[in-house]
Amino acid sequence: MSTSNQISLEIPAAVIAKALKALQESKAALAPYLRALSDDEKKSLFKMGDKTIATVKKVKSYIETNPEFVPAYMDKAEFLKDEQLAAQLSPLSSLAEQLASDLDDTVVLAGSDAISSALLYYGQVKEAYAKGVPASKPIYEDLSQRFARKGSKSI
Repeated sequence: MSTSNQISLEIPAAVIAKALKALQESKAALAPYLRALSDDEKKSLFKMGDKTIATVKKVKSYIETNPEFVPAYMDKAEFLKDEQLAAQLSPLSSLAEQLASDLDDTVVLAGSDAISSALLYYGQVKEAYAKGVPASKPIYEDLSQRFARKGSKSI
Protein backbone atom coordinates (compact mmCIF):
# COMPACT_ATOMS: atom_id res chain seq x y z
CA MET A 1 0.00 0.00 0.00
CA SER A 2 1.42 3.32 -1.08
CA THR A 3 1.35 6.25 1.31
CA SER A 4 2.39 8.76 -1.33
CA ASN A 5 -0.31 11.11 -2.45
CA GLN A 6 -0.87 10.72 -6.20
CA ILE A 7 -3.19 13.68 -6.68
CA SER A 8 -3.79 16.81 -4.64
CA LEU A 9 -6.52 18.99 -6.05
CA GLU A 10 -9.45 21.00 -4.83
CA ILE A 11 -11.93 21.90 -7.52
CA PRO A 12 -13.99 24.95 -6.52
CA ALA A 13 -17.70 24.20 -6.15
CA ALA A 14 -18.44 26.92 -8.72
CA VAL A 15 -16.30 25.12 -11.31
CA ILE A 16 -18.08 21.81 -10.64
CA ALA A 17 -21.48 23.55 -10.86
CA LYS A 18 -20.52 25.29 -14.11
CA ALA A 19 -19.24 22.04 -15.68
CA LEU A 20 -22.31 20.11 -14.55
CA LYS A 21 -24.61 22.79 -15.96
CA ALA A 22 -22.72 22.80 -19.28
CA LEU A 23 -22.94 19.00 -19.52
CA GLN A 24 -26.65 19.03 -18.67
CA GLU A 25 -27.26 21.76 -21.27
CA SER A 26 -25.30 19.80 -23.89
CA LYS A 27 -27.23 16.63 -23.12
CA ALA A 28 -30.56 18.46 -23.28
CA ALA A 29 -29.65 20.21 -26.55
CA LEU A 30 -28.66 16.96 -28.23
CA ALA A 31 -31.32 14.71 -26.66
CA PRO A 32 -33.87 15.07 -29.49
CA TYR A 33 -31.22 13.98 -31.99
CA LEU A 34 -29.61 11.07 -30.14
CA ARG A 35 -30.75 7.49 -29.92
CA ALA A 36 -29.73 4.82 -27.42
CA LEU A 37 -29.18 1.24 -28.60
CA SER A 38 -29.29 -2.07 -26.80
CA ASP A 39 -26.18 -4.25 -26.80
CA ASP A 40 -27.84 -6.60 -29.29
CA GLU A 41 -28.69 -3.72 -31.61
CA LYS A 42 -25.09 -2.49 -31.46
CA LYS A 43 -23.75 -5.95 -32.28
CA SER A 44 -25.94 -6.21 -35.37
CA LEU A 45 -24.76 -2.94 -36.95
CA PHE A 46 -21.82 -2.08 -39.17
CA LYS A 47 -19.22 -0.02 -37.30
CA MET A 48 -17.47 3.00 -38.79
CA GLY A 49 -13.77 3.21 -38.06
CA ASP A 50 -10.86 5.08 -39.59
CA LYS A 51 -10.88 2.99 -42.77
CA THR A 52 -14.65 3.03 -43.22
CA ILE A 53 -14.88 6.78 -42.58
CA ALA A 54 -12.50 7.31 -45.48
CA THR A 55 -14.52 4.89 -47.62
CA VAL A 56 -17.80 6.66 -46.85
CA LYS A 57 -16.23 10.06 -47.68
CA LYS A 58 -14.85 8.68 -50.94
CA VAL A 59 -18.24 7.20 -51.86
CA LYS A 60 -19.88 10.56 -51.08
CA SER A 61 -17.44 12.24 -53.43
CA TYR A 62 -18.16 9.69 -56.17
CA ILE A 63 -21.91 10.04 -55.68
CA GLU A 64 -21.55 13.77 -56.23
CA THR A 65 -19.30 13.41 -59.31
CA ASN A 66 -20.76 10.22 -60.78
CA PRO A 67 -24.43 10.03 -59.74
CA GLU A 68 -25.22 7.62 -62.59
CA PHE A 69 -23.87 4.75 -60.48
CA VAL A 70 -26.19 5.34 -57.52
CA PRO A 71 -28.45 2.26 -57.38
CA ALA A 72 -32.16 2.94 -57.72
CA TYR A 73 -32.79 1.12 -54.43
CA MET A 74 -30.31 3.36 -52.53
CA ASP A 75 -31.74 6.46 -50.86
CA LYS A 76 -29.07 9.03 -51.79
CA ALA A 77 -30.60 11.78 -49.64
CA GLU A 78 -30.57 9.51 -46.56
CA PHE A 79 -26.99 8.45 -47.26
CA LEU A 80 -25.92 12.12 -47.39
CA LYS A 81 -27.82 12.91 -44.17
CA ASP A 82 -26.29 9.91 -42.38
CA GLU A 83 -22.78 10.80 -43.54
CA GLN A 84 -23.23 14.41 -42.41
CA LEU A 85 -24.64 13.36 -39.02
CA ALA A 86 -21.76 10.97 -38.40
CA ALA A 87 -19.28 13.69 -39.39
CA GLN A 88 -20.96 16.27 -37.12
CA LEU A 89 -21.19 14.04 -34.07
CA SER A 90 -17.77 12.41 -34.36
CA PRO A 91 -15.82 15.34 -32.84
CA LEU A 92 -18.37 15.63 -30.02
CA SER A 93 -18.12 11.91 -29.34
CA SER A 94 -14.31 12.04 -29.29
CA LEU A 95 -14.32 14.99 -26.88
CA ALA A 96 -16.89 13.29 -24.63
CA GLU A 97 -14.79 10.09 -24.59
CA GLN A 98 -11.66 12.08 -23.67
CA LEU A 99 -13.54 13.91 -20.91
CA ALA A 100 -15.04 10.67 -19.56
CA SER A 101 -11.62 8.99 -19.58
CA ASP A 102 -9.96 11.91 -17.77
CA LEU A 103 -12.81 12.06 -15.24
CA ASP A 104 -12.60 8.30 -14.60
CA ASP A 105 -8.81 8.44 -14.18
CA THR A 106 -9.04 11.37 -11.77
CA VAL A 107 -11.75 9.61 -9.73
CA VAL A 108 -9.54 6.49 -9.59
CA LEU A 109 -6.53 8.51 -8.38
CA ALA A 110 -8.51 10.45 -5.77
CA GLY A 111 -10.30 7.28 -4.64
CA SER A 112 -7.02 5.38 -4.35
CA ASP A 113 -5.51 8.15 -2.24
CA ALA A 114 -8.63 8.34 -0.08
CA ILE A 115 -8.89 4.59 0.60
CA SER A 116 -5.14 4.39 1.27
CA SER A 117 -5.44 7.09 3.91
CA ALA A 118 -8.59 5.48 5.32
CA LEU A 119 -6.72 2.19 5.69
CA LEU A 120 -3.88 3.97 7.49
CA TYR A 121 -6.36 5.55 9.90
CA TYR A 122 -8.14 2.24 10.45
CA GLY A 123 -4.80 0.55 11.11
CA GLN A 124 -3.99 3.12 13.79
CA VAL A 125 -7.43 2.72 15.39
CA LYS A 126 -7.09 -1.07 15.29
CA GLU A 127 -3.70 -0.86 16.99
CA ALA A 128 -5.07 1.50 19.65
CA TYR A 129 -8.00 -0.84 20.26
CA ALA A 130 -5.64 -3.82 20.58
CA LYS A 131 -3.66 -1.87 23.21
CA GLY A 132 -6.83 -1.11 25.17
CA VAL A 133 -7.24 2.61 24.40
CA PRO A 134 -10.87 3.17 25.45
CA ALA A 135 -11.69 5.97 22.99
CA SER A 136 -10.77 3.71 20.08
CA LYS A 137 -13.41 1.06 20.88
CA PRO A 138 -16.50 2.66 19.25
CA ILE A 139 -14.49 3.73 16.21
CA TYR A 140 -12.92 0.29 15.84
CA GLU A 141 -16.26 -1.48 16.23
CA ASP A 142 -17.83 0.74 13.60
CA LEU A 143 -14.97 0.59 11.08
CA SER A 144 -14.13 -3.09 11.62
CA GLN A 145 -17.46 -4.00 10.00
CA ARG A 146 -16.31 -2.25 6.82
CA PHE A 147 -12.91 -3.91 6.82
CA ALA A 148 -14.03 -7.37 7.94
CA ARG A 149 -12.69 -10.10 5.69
CA LYS A 150 -15.27 -12.49 4.47
CA GLY A 151 -14.11 -16.06 4.90
CA SER A 152 -14.86 -18.76 2.40
CA LYS A 153 -18.18 -20.40 3.01
CA SER A 154 -18.16 -24.13 3.59
CA ILE A 155 -20.85 -26.18 1.95
